[in-house]
Amino acid sequence: MSTQDHIVRGFKATLVSRAIYMVSSALLMFLLARLLNPDGYGALYWAIGILAVVQLFADLGLGKSSARYISEYSERDTGQIPYLLRSTLAFKLIALAVVSYVLLLFHEPIAIFLGDPGAAPFLAAGVLFIIANSFNVFSQIAFQGFNRLEYSAAIQALSGATRLVFALAFVLLGFGALGALFGYIVGYAVAAAVGLALLYTRFYRTYEPAPEYEDGLSRRLAEYSVPLTATRSANVIDKQIDTVLVGVFLTPAAVAFYTLGKQISDFVLAPAESLGFTISPNFGEQKAAGQLEQARGIYETSLTHTLLVYVPAAVGLVLVAEPFVMMVFGAEYAGAIPVIQILAGFVVLQSITNLTSDSLDYLGRARHRAIAKGATSIANFGLNILLIPTIGVIGAAIATVATHTVYVAVNVYIVHLELSLGIRRLARSVGMVCAITAVMAGAVWLVTPMISSLPMLFGAIALGGLTWATLAVGSGMIDPNEVRSVVRTGN
Repeated sequence: MSTQDHIVRGFKATLVSRAIYMVSSALLMFLLARLLNPDGYGALYWAIGILAVVQLFADLGLGKSSARYISEYSERDTGQIPYLLRSTLAFKLIALAVVSYVLLLFHEPIAIFLGDPGAAPFLAAGVLFIIANSFNVFSQIAFQGFNRLEYSAAIQALSGATRLVFALAFVLLGFGALGALFGYIVGYAVAAAVGLALLYTRFYRTYEPAPEYEDGLSRRLAEYSVPLTATRSANVIDKQIDTVLVGVFLTPAAVAFYTLGKQISDFVLAPAESLGFTISPNFGEQKAAGQLEQARGIYETSLTHTLLVYVPAAVGLVLVAEPFVMMVFGAEYAGAIPVIQILAGFVVLQSITNLTSDSLDYLGRARHRAIAKGATSIANFGLNILLIPTIGVIGAAIATVATHTVYVAVNVYIVHLELSLGIRRLARSVGMVCAITAVMAGAVWLVTPMISSLPMLFGAIALGGLTWATLAVGSGMIDPNEVRSVVRTGN
C-alpha cells in the first residue's frame, strides 16, 4: 500500500471514530447542560479540569515516547518492541501508584485550597478517573506508534459512546454531577480494558522478543519522555488551567460558560485532529528514509486544506454563535456567546497545531516544541491570572487565543526548518482562502438577522456551506474528482 493510500485509510478510520466521539460528546454536552443547570455543569467540568492537571504527573510523556520508539523499531528491530511495552507499563504503574496515593490522601486539603470544599468527593473519585483514562489514552497512542490507526479509532469511539451512556444513566438515576463523573470513569475503564486486550493479543504476542533488551533503550525511552512531558504539561495548562482558574476566581456558572465555548471548539476541530493524528507517524518514517520532499508535499497540502476548512468555519461560528446558543442551550447560557466568538480564533490556531505538533515529535524536534510550549503556557497562565479577575470569563478566552498565536507561529517555523516549506505557494493559498471566507461570510451575515428558529439557523449554516463549496470548487482549491477518488480509496 502506498503512503498516500495508507494515510487516507488511517484518516478515514480516525475521522469516523472522531465523528462518533464528538457526536457522543455533543450529545453529552447538550443533555448534561439541560439536566444539571449551569452551576452543576460548571462544577463537573471544573473537577475534570483539576483532574486533567493532576493526571500529568501520572502519565508523564511515556505514551508518546513509547509510540516514537515503537514506530522506529518497527522498521529496525521488532524484537525490541515487547521490551519497550514492558518498560512503558512498568514506568506507568509506578507513576500511577504514587499520584493516586497522594490524591487520595490530600483530596480534601486540595479542594479547600482551591476554594471549594464541595469538590472533595469529585477529587476522591478522581483517583479512578485518572487510572482509567491513563490506560485508555495509552492504548490509543500505542496503536498510533504501530501505525494501526483503525485500532486507535475504535478505542476512541468506544470511550465516547460508553461515557455518554453511563454518564447520562447515573445523572438520570439522581446522582447529579458526581454521577456524571462516574459515568466518565466507567466509559474510560471499558475502553482501556478493550484497548489493552487488543494491544496484548494483536501486537505484544505477535513479536518474538530479541535475546536481550538493547542496551540503553529503556533509558532513552525515559529520557525522551521528559520533553514530551513538558510539552504535554503545557498542553494541559493551555487546555485546562484556564478552566480551573475561572472556577477559582469566578463562579461555577462562569466555568459552565467557558467550558461550553471550549467544547464547541473541540467539536469543530475533530477533522483536523484526525488528520494530524494520521499523518504524523509518516514524517518519522520519511525522515528516516531521507524522503523530505514527500514529507513537505504532504504537510503543505494538509495545511492548505485545513485552512480552507477552518478559516471559513471560524468566521461562520462568530456569526451564528448568538442564535445557536440561545436556541440550543437556552437563555441561561447566554454568557457563553462572547466566549465562543473569541475562541473561534482559537479554532483556526488549534487546527494548525493539531496538524503540526505530533509531526514535530516524529521529526525528532520534541525538545524544541517543548520549549516553545512551556514558554507560551507560562504566558497563558500569567495572562489568565491578570485578565480573569478584571474582565471575567472573556479574559480567559483572550489569553488562550493570544498565547496560542505565538505557539503556532513557532511550530510552523520549526517545520519550515525541517522541510523547507514553499512560503510563496502557501501565501497564495492563504490569500485565496481569505477571499472565499469573505464572500461566504457576507452571505451568512445577510441572513443572520432573519434567524428565528432552528430550521432557519440550520438553513443559514447550509447557505454558508453551499457558498463555500461553490467557491472552493470554482477556484480550483478543491477538485471534485480527487475528492471522489480519496473517498473510494481503501474501500
